[in-house]
Amino acid sequence: MKANPIVGQGTSLHQWQNSRRLAELPVIDVLDLVPPGARAVIVAPHPDDEVLGCGGLMQLLAAAGRPMQLISVTDGSASHPGSTRWPVERLSVVRPQESAEALRRLGLPMHSLKWLRGGFNDTQVAAQEQALSEFIQSYLHPQDVLFTTWREDGHSDHEAVGRASLEAARRAGVVCHELPVWTWHWATPEDAAVPWQRARKILLSPTHVARKRHAAHAFASQLEGDRDAGLAPVLAPYVLERLLQPFEVVFV
Repeated sequence: MKANPIVGQGTSLHQWQNSRRLAELPVIDVLDLVPPGARAVIVAPHPDDEVLGCGGLMQLLAAAGRPMQLISVTDGSASHPGSTRWPVERLSVVRPQESAEALRRLGLPMHSLKWLRGGFNDTQVAAQEQALSEFIQSYLHPQDVLFTTWREDGHSDHEAVGRASLEAARRAGVVCHELPVWTWHWATPEDAAVPWQRARKILLSPTHVARKRHAAHAFASQLEGDRDAGLAPVLAPYVLERLLQPFEVVFV
């Protein structure tokens, strides 16, 4: 993995849209990924990763009546270091609220969606990786299918959550799939570091994409930077657009 890969504006949406490799990825049905009788467990490093990484997948699963368990590993309170507008105390309250609103905007059945907050420290997950793996494993059932961020995604929390989830899945004997989120920033369509041979594409309708876009705009804190603290928005327009294509990718 490159050092500090999340800098600048990254690979443009235009490059991804013109990628033959991406266009030719095999398509997979989410109902094959999560077969009848199975439950989807989505492990998100921060409040927003579940929507940005698999907001379409969750819509498709909900429409098919598949049960879901969401685990938010951290509260995302370290997203604006040094900010007086978005201090840790404010973010620790606001970011989970933003996630709840985003999930509602996706049209998920909030009355039946199981949602756990892990309480792990934002930006420090790698130091708690073993405890996180044990935490995740304690909530896994034999018929679960786990979805998590890719272990080489380019953000230390995303990578630690990916490793911990894979280890928990291995010990529990369940299937685990990985999702690229920041990969779309630093990678290119020709990047050999990306496991393209494991990549599958989940197709999304215009309605799914519109709902995902509406949900992403619930993350007000991430759409705002803090000029006084020299902080650009985490979800700048060019970041969001890369995550709102008419498909999602999963590494199987």
